[in-house]
Amino acid sequence: MMKKILAAAIIICFFWQANAQELTLNSPDKNFTLSFNLTENGVPTYSLTYKQKDVIKTSKLGIETKNVPSFLDGFTLTEKAVSKFDETWTPVWGESKTIRNNYNELLVTLTQKTQRNRFIRICFRLFDDGLGFRYEFPTQPHLSYFVVKQERTQFAMAGDHKAFWLPGDYDTQEYNTATSNLSEIRAKIKSFITANVSQNTFSATGVQTPLMMKSKDGLYINIHEAALVDYSAMHLNLDDKTMIFESHLTPDANGDMAYVQAPSQTPWRTVIASDKAGDVLMSKLIYNLNEPTKYKDVSWIKPVKYMGVWWEMITGKSTWSISDTNNVQVGITDFAALKPNGKHGATTAHVKEYIDFASANGFDAVLVEGWNVGWEDWFGKSKFHVFDFITPYPDFDVQELHRYAASKNIKMIMHHETSGSTTNYERYMDTAFKFMVANGYNAVKTGYVGNMIPRGEHHYSQTMIDHYLYNIKKAAEYKIMINAHEAVRPTGLARTYPNLIGNEAARGTEYQAFGGNNPDHTTILPFTRLMGGPMDYTPGIFQTDVSVYNPQNHSRVNTTLVNQLALYVTMYSPLQMAADFPETYAKHMDAFQFIKDVAVDWDESTVLEAEPGDYITIARKAKNKNEWYIGSVNDENPRTANINFSFLPAGKTFVATIYADGADAGYLKNSMSYTIRKVLVTAASILKQKVGAAGGAAISIKEEVSAATKKLPKIK
Repeated sequence: MMKKILAAAIIICFFWQANAQELTLNSPDKNFTLSFNLTENGVPTYSLTYKQKDVIKTSKLGIETKNVPSFLDGFTLTEKAVSKFDETWTPVWGESKTIRNNYNELLVTLTQKTQRNRFIRICFRLFDDGLGFRYEFPTQPHLSYFVVKQERTQFAMAGDHKAFWLPGDYDTQEYNTATSNLSEIRAKIKSFITANVSQNTFSATGVQTPLMMKSKDGLYINIHEAALVDYSAMHLNLDDKTMIFESHLTPDANGDMAYVQAPSQTPWRTVIASDKAGDVLMSKLIYNLNEPTKYKDVSWIKPVKYMGVWWEMITGKSTWSISDTNNVQVGITDFAALKPNGKHGATTAHVKEYIDFASANGFDAVLVEGWNVGWEDWFGKSKFHVFDFITPYPDFDVQELHRYAASKNIKMIMHHETSGSTTNYERYMDTAFKFMVANGYNAVKTGYVGNMIPRGEHHYSQTMIDHYLYNIKKAAEYKIMINAHEAVRPTGLARTYPNLIGNEAARGTEYQAFGGNNPDHTTILPFTRLMGGPMDYTPGIFQTDVSVYNPQNHSRVNTTLVNQLALYVTMYSPLQMAADFPETYAKHMDAFQFIKDVAVDWDESTVLEAEPGDYITIARKAKNKNEWYIGSVNDENPRTANINFSFLPAGKTFVATIYADGADAGYLKNSMSYTIRKVLVTAASILKQKVGAAGGAAISIKEEVSAATKKLPKIK
């Protein structure tokens, strides 16, 4: 899994002198410089520059505690260690075949002499794409267990940057992304709060991570965290007078932020920066700060292209529940006696239709939601026991569908909606996974809709962070892959636990049926939500008028059809869904061909052009194939995409199939208008492709030049 090229360390020990100069560390390419210092009061500080431009101005570090003296001041520097590291590792799945992990490290030991020589360490790792740092609490006589009141890590901005942000929230990321200057957050934040049941904002200037920004002098800056384990998720609280962010952790039911016992460490705090937006998109710093995979055998972890009984429930055409009865108790109610509502989606016969279509078109799996008892009576209520995760509705034959899917070479994906009752889910988890294995399921989509049980806990508190990881590890015991919805945003843990093949943790395609996503939504998400790992965005919606499926729902999908194709490339995930109905795809099989062809695992990825909030164009090479795919998406402004094919091997000619918006296409009008044409391209080709409002372009490139295709026009 890993080839180590170089690992060297130099350790220097010394005692801090009152007049000692600050410590500095350069990145391997020397573009970044980290500076560390202590104030006169012994407060640790740091700053970061990129090509001599300020990324983070002088900022304080520290942790405030409840039951022991805080780790804020009174420190002296008693030791430092400088080292460098360079390796290349191979991910189980990903955007590239290999990843280079190359950094210089500064590890400082800070001692509080007035606290019986209690000490902590702060570890800084400086990469060519940015900085990661964390607090470490070694084993020692006078430090054991403590409670974190608040983390006081600062990120001082050098100006009133343009920011792409979500309101700070303990329970959900399901917001449209806001775009404004930092100074405008206070005035705009309330307009982004909706009636979502789980929204729980904490501050008039609080924002979530990953936070993407652009300075007035063209520097792109991204702040997030890596390796979030046994700690609560970090948000950022802005002092909009000084432009200083301070970390703000998610509290538990008691209002405490974290419980720590030495030896331990916090997650890494990450700062990625570049003068090129595409460099931010391609950064693997967050993955590199996570540990290598814990699994010896990863052969059972495979990327998946799937369909599912899902969009029809989202649009309201069918239901998750078999009955409209609203007073149900699992284990007491006779579900066989419930009066069917006639709209249940997860019936044996209907699921077989999805299996047939998926099999005929080369898909791997079918997801089914609403298959199990309990959906009638839980939403918006605080019920400990809603689902048992093994009892199907009378019209869903688990064994028959197992047999039928296997005969069609299709895997089934289980759905576990926990209703936020994590204690109940943990009680059933082994039983549920054994049930999955017995019936041929090797992947599960988990859900955490609603308020948490234990009551008072938040989706991003330490308790829940521990639960999500427990679920991933437990699933691995049964060789089951996890696609977690409504869980915490990813922080690169998929490197360590690669059976985490999908996450939602953002406002996905489902909101296109709930009033719509902003047209610029998917030009921002790769710079924010996707920084820590892939998203199960569920693209591929061809019918953009939702009322065609449900006359009572007047929502529209705020993209063109071709934009939906391009998302398979720009919204990276090893788990990609063709989310629309089979009968809709059957009407547009020429466009559906791109979804059939596009890969879900890659050897190489290249950003051709990008500007957060405006447009993204990415090219990727399919894993172990001489095939490339390009996706281009943009905001509400029509534009011309500049597509340079220099990523192709020189000296060869390829056939490119271009899926483009029709001349009249846009998200508000003629959104389903598209054209398809074939051309010849080489590494010297440059294509200027018109893209409609919230539109896109999708291109498949294959080495299949024949006598017939040689007559195709050539892009020069």
